[in-house]
Order: sequence, then C-alpha cells, then structure tokens
Amino acid sequence: GREGYVFPSARSSKRPMSENTLNAAFRRMGYSKEEVTAHGLRATASTFLNESGLWNPDAIERALAHGDSNVVRGIYHRGKHWDERVRMAQWWSDYLDELRLSSKA
Repeated sequence: GREGYVFPSARSSKRPMSENTLNAAFRRMGYSKEEVTAHGLRATASTFLNESGLWNPDAIERALAHGDSNVVRGIYHRGKHWDERVRMAQWWSDYLDELRLSSKA
C-alpha cells in the first residue's frame, strides 16, 4: 500500500531499504560491480518504461523514487500518479516474467 515498503530498511519500516544494502546483497550473490548495481537496475527500468511509450514520464520518476527538485512540491505530490504507478509496476513485473520464461533472458 501507500504506507509501507516492499523492501523496508532494517532499521526502520518507515524508510526504504538502502541502495548500499541491495548492492551488498548482489556482491554476496557473486555479482561484481560491473555486472549489476541497484542504480543500474533502476536505469534499466527507467529506459524500458520510458521507451514503451505507455507511461507518463512523471509517473515513472515517482515510481523510481527520483526526488522532485522543488522540495515542497515533492512533499505534497508523493501520491501523485498512484493508480498509474500500480499499473506500471504490474506491467514491469509481467514483462520481466516474460523475459525470464523466454529465450531472451
């Protein structure tokens, strides 16, 4: 929902898991920095979502937690594009499942 995180911080459920935590997990799984990073996955998602032409660019930025340069506006618009972001997350999940099940992966 709007209140919680799928991947909360180990220190506080009110904050998301840090990028460093994700990168450390990738290293423990045997991936090098050249193979995968949290930022690289975010950039990949941004590219595919934008190039699909299906989603509002502002919704994509919100979904990827890119902050608003206007701090006050950012505070008041956290829920903006919520319904579109939910549909977009499902589309992305379905797309990744298709890749995993196809010979493209």
